[in-house]
Amino acid sequence: MSLKYKTLFLAAAGIFGLNSCGMFGGGGGGTGNVSEKTGWNYNDPENGGFEVVTDWQPEAGPGLVFIEGGTFIMGRVEQDVMYDWNATPRRVTVTSFYMDETEISNVDWREYVHWIKRVYSEYPNVVKNALPDTLVWRSPLGYNEPFVTDYFRHPAYNDYPVVGVNWLQANDYCSWRTDRVNEQLLVDKGIIEFDLAQKGADVFTTEAYLSGQYEARVKKLLPSLDPEKPEGRHVRFSDGILLPKYRLPTEAEWEFAASGLVGNTYDERMVERRIYPWNGHNVRNPDPKVRGQLMANFVRGRGDYMGLAGNLNDENTFPGPVKSYWPNDYGLYCMAGNVNEWVLDVYRPLTYEDFDEVRPFRGNVFKTPYDKDGNYAKKDSLGRIPYREVTEEEAAERHNYNKAYYINYKDGDVASTLDFRDGATIKEKNSDRMYYQGDAQMKNAGMTTLINDHVRVYKGGSWKDRAYWLSPGARRFLDEKRSTNDLGFRCAMEAVGAQSARKRGERVGAR
Repeated sequence: MSLKYKTLFLAAAGIFGLNSCGMFGGGGGGTGNVSEKTGWNYNDPENGGFEVVTDWQPEAGPGLVFIEGGTFIMGRVEQDVMYDWNATPRRVTVTSFYMDETEISNVDWREYVHWIKRVYSEYPNVVKNALPDTLVWRSPLGYNEPFVTDYFRHPAYNDYPVVGVNWLQANDYCSWRTDRVNEQLLVDKGIIEFDLAQKGADVFTTEAYLSGQYEARVKKLLPSLDPEKPEGRHVRFSDGILLPKYRLPTEAEWEFAASGLVGNTYDERMVERRIYPWNGHNVRNPDPKVRGQLMANFVRGRGDYMGLAGNLNDENTFPGPVKSYWPNDYGLYCMAGNVNEWVLDVYRPLTYEDFDEVRPFRGNVFKTPYDKDGNYAKKDSLGRIPYREVTEEEAAERHNYNKAYYINYKDGDVASTLDFRDGATIKEKNSDRMYYQGDAQMKNAGMTTLINDHVRVYKGGSWKDRAYWLSPGARRFLDEKRSTNDLGFRCAMEAVGAQSARKRGERVGAR
């Protein structure tokens, strides 16, 4: 190795602690520094400078708990009193992932709004879209007006779950959180400067940085081992420094995490299924020290939202603090009661009959940041990378998909109708279509159902629900643009690499 590239490599090792914390050095049980297939050296300028992280270690993002995946029976565990028949029990497998320990709180959302107001002050619609709808507290025959002004803003409710947030807003928060966490990681490593003055298109976003479109506050480049790029380079996703995206959990992930069945397993045996996120058929704690105390925040009976004065058992008339009651066996709080929670899926009654057996999900719309000429998209005025749906021409030679839009696949698309006529016009086909909402030009024309491609699943039960809805298998839906005073959310993240907690060095839940 020449003196020049030895100097660069040692500089990289000094900046990032490469041999000890997982950049390029060997050790740590990785693949080593020599290719097993070619015999060429990794991380060696004299062999082309192909850089490989060989001792990467998992790192959880802020606020996240590791959920070790596995197989479970997803769906109904009690009588279907609503006669929806929309949660037929079915065995599926969920891969390991991370999930927020608690619901997103009011102070979490105010931090988000504060940042939006400061950075996008010249875009009033962006600021407006970030605000929760506090008017969800109003009721024609109830005096809830103080909650319109108090619940989101008063410090007394800092640690209470944010409500009045629709599904689209929840996804925007997940994207924002991804960028702020990754921005801080790069600041901590001295790659970029902390920038309070960033505005508009100069805002740091993870995708803009990775595509080389963020240069506003880049402090230093990572020394490159590529002989043709001695000037250095940006951090790549393959360096293992940046975290995967925060997102809403899928319905299967949420139900798996809420059930917390890891507490009922012995070796490869499941000793008991659960109706609720705790054992037994009762909603009160059986522990002798706290016997009789309720396990969640819900409606105990008609007109009984918190119990009797002098011994308030439920304690919370409306939502309570996000760390109320007892965590389940994964260490997650309020997976039953308090507020319902948005999940990623589009609602269909028959989803359980259609989805995959591993990582089940309905709601795919395949997109790409590249244009038809193969050029990567340029960031927009808000600093974000725009995506577009893949075309049928681009997917024509694919064997696993042939279009972009799969939200209504097998349950609502033209091909799944009872009367699919090859020679029919588009209008005639639409008239036979499941969940058909009528012509766009005619308001409410032909509307026969509330189910469409824009309704999303929510789960968990809330402060104003009966115990029936506390079961993780129960499911309901709401339009993605609507919000209520009993519906919030929490974020999830992929657990890349090894799925076993033992191999990852992770702790499984509260055990």
